[in-house]
Amino acid sequence: MSTATPVQLAAALRLDARPVDYLLLALYFALVLGIGTLARRQVSSSLDFFLSGRALPAWVTGLAFISANLGAVEIFGMTANGAEFGIPTVHYYWIGAIPAMAFLGLVMMPFYYGSQVRSVPEFLLRRYGRFAHLVNGLSFALAQVLIAGVNLYALATVVNVLLGWPLWTSVLAAAAIVLAYTTIGGLSAAVYNEVLQFFVIVAMLVPLTLVGLHRVGGWDGLRRAVTAANADAHLQLHSWPGTNLTGIANATLSVLGIVFGLGFVLSFGYWTTNFAEVQRALAAKDMSAARRTPLIGAYPKALIVLVIVIPGMTAAVLSPELAAFKASGGTLDNGVTYNNAIELLIRDLLPSGMLGVAITGLLAAFMAGMAANVSSFNTVFTYDLWQAYVMPGRSDRHYLLVGRLATVGGCVIAVGTAFIASHYNNIMDYLQTLFSFFNAPLFATFLLGMFWRRASPMAGGTGLLAGTAAALTIDQLNRHHVLHMSGQGPSFVAASAAFVVDIAVSVPVSLLTRPRPESELGGLVWSLTPRAELHNRSGGWYTSPALLAGGALALATALSVVFW
Repeated sequence: MSTATPVQLAAALRLDARPVDYLLLALYFALVLGIGTLARRQVSSSLDFFLSGRALPAWVTGLAFISANLGAVEIFGMTANGAEFGIPTVHYYWIGAIPAMAFLGLVMMPFYYGSQVRSVPEFLLRRYGRFAHLVNGLSFALAQVLIAGVNLYALATVVNVLLGWPLWTSVLAAAAIVLAYTTIGGLSAAVYNEVLQFFVIVAMLVPLTLVGLHRVGGWDGLRRAVTAANADAHLQLHSWPGTNLTGIANATLSVLGIVFGLGFVLSFGYWTTNFAEVQRALAAKDMSAARRTPLIGAYPKALIVLVIVIPGMTAAVLSPELAAFKASGGTLDNGVTYNNAIELLIRDLLPSGMLGVAITGLLAAFMAGMAANVSSFNTVFTYDLWQAYVMPGRSDRHYLLVGRLATVGGCVIAVGTAFIASHYNNIMDYLQTLFSFFNAPLFATFLLGMFWRRASPMAGGTGLLAGTAAALTIDQLNRHHVLHMSGQGPSFVAASAAFVVDIAVSVPVSLLTRPRPESELGGLVWSLTPRAELHNRSGGWYTSPALLAGGALALATALSVVFW
């Protein structure tokens, strides 16, 4: 059903910004570009450009780690999930992030940082050899430009509703902004801007959450409004069993899907192997700082869900357009989708001045996400593809130039992939599909390689290919209605299938092919690495990774009980 004209659709989302709002935005952009220019002074080698010379303190890399994740995935995707599914969205944080972040800091980072690799694919090169390395390098590069397109699309929609520009013009303008500072200053520019962007994002989300709750009559008022508007309110107001989120009607199977598909495979696959995140930790100044990077980031990650999911829920009851769209089951063509939840809330609730802060916060979030994708893409393209297979043995200056050109190329490709994201009512559906293709099989390959010394080079590449094929198969079966799943359940099942198939293929292949000599696996396999190399740290007792991880897990557990 379609009743709105293109002009009416654009007008429905137009933000009524005033000169003071544009002034705040201009000041922010000037500051972002200024940071990029200052960071350029620190770039004299490819290591400076790609990994900030491994010289950043833990608090900087920790905030950058979580800010890099606060892109379209969080601000559009998770508020969209909050609007569509309600409280079950918290599973993406307390089950789907914190345990994996703790595992990354405690178990994975000692291998990454201790082996002095420059990227996640390079770790696979050292553990498995060139076959697995090439497969992962190509798949990671593809994944990053696809996900960068999601962040770019989100950026462009904000520019579109703010200025009224056509979407394609907005995409090009948004890409130019990110391209400018990442090309100039490399990872340092991205990281320091991500620290700034973290505080700008929080400055947007907290007032928006408080004003929204005040408008609906507090938490109790929000519960009443959700109950009045939705037949499945009992599912939206409790985190378990989450059947509306998974699309799996059976409560037991839904819980299993969340715990295994999301909480283990997708979550651990994303947080422990996604170089866009791990790159921030690799830029830390020492092993202790590298291990603490994801653990420091776990605390804001555990809390920020409250100012993301609640605004999504309030938008679904306060915005007439979004409420009508939700009531229709997502079929009404009235110019909005769940992706517009945060924009609608900003439009309806915030006055001039605060509107400028909110718009700046949105742009900061999407720029942080895209910069993370682009900076990890240029590193993997340069080191793991260009240097390894196209032009080995060239000067450091050559690879620095290639890295800058790859940054431009990544942004150009992201312009094209941005329009793929525009076809989804909830971009989290799209993102979870991508994660099931690329991250889930990679996690299985990493686990085998780190904890089983017999895992062979041939198994590394074949397992990755088989796991990805399994996820693609599940996705296509569901799209062609052979399987019947809705919500994000298909991604959970596809990720589980990718993980299981990867293991099922890798184990027999390893037993039938020659493993690498154990003398080459020190620092790459748990049982062959001295414990001192895995647990060294600096600083006082309060810097203990185990203590930080325990505190983050306790916080996530307590919050999970409150919202049970």
